[in-house]
Amino acid sequence: MYQFFIEPSGVQDGRIVITGSDVNHIKNVLRMHVGEKIAAVDESGERKWICEIGELRENSVRCDIVSVEDGDTELPAKIFLFQGLPKGDKMELILQKAVELGCFEIIPVVCRRCVVKLEEKKQKSKVQRWQSISEAAAKQSGRRIIPCVHEVMRYSQALSYAADMDVRLIPYERAEGMAETKKLLGELKPGQKIAVFIGPEGGFEEAEIEEAKNAGVIPVTLGRRILRTETAAITALSWLMYALERQ
Repeated sequence: MYQFFIEPSGVQDGRIVITGSDVNHIKNVLRMHVGEKIAAVDESGERKWICEIGELRENSVRCDIVSVEDGDTELPAKIFLFQGLPKGDKMELILQKAVELGCFEIIPVVCRRCVVKLEEKKQKSKVQRWQSISEAAAKQSGRRIIPCVHEVMRYSQALSYAADMDVRLIPYERAEGMAETKKLLGELKPGQKIAVFIGPEGGFEEAEIEEAKNAGVIPVTLGRRILRTETAAITALSWLMYALERQ
């Protein structure tokens, strides 16, 4: 069932009115018809309605509420992914999978080994593009919220941004001790804010790891193999999702 995000003001008298770009998506991309069912979630993520399309208008879609769902699809803790900027379209893949895996916020980070150098003028349009990917992935995966894609940060800014978070981890290929990593995962608690730092192609420089350690970020291992940046992000988030949802 297709899902769409709406403003609370769009719910009135047992009906929901969808406006904006979703109207074109419903009518011309999905080619949906009157009588078909969709899911609608308010922007706060608190409520989800199952609706039946009642009328397709030029600039809006009117839906009749059939039922309300109370089940929550969000993780019990908030995960912040600090992703070193990768080459090409890898960031789009990482964003999509991070949203599917329950990430709360994605922060693009400029690290020393980043090949990509985004000009300040292009950053705004890039972030807007990434935010639209986050929204699409949230719809597809049944999320109750649309994860925020933050503006691009320098590495030092990212460490400062994460300073007050409850758990801060940085996967590093030279880190040792799988037992310690498993212990940290087992100690995660609902309600925590969890930061995970992923390096770009080429990984983090040793000086960056030392800077992170001095800021209280804990190096962890993802195994004995060297992972690509997109694989490392997906692996780390999968571990965190498993650790949080098994509780």
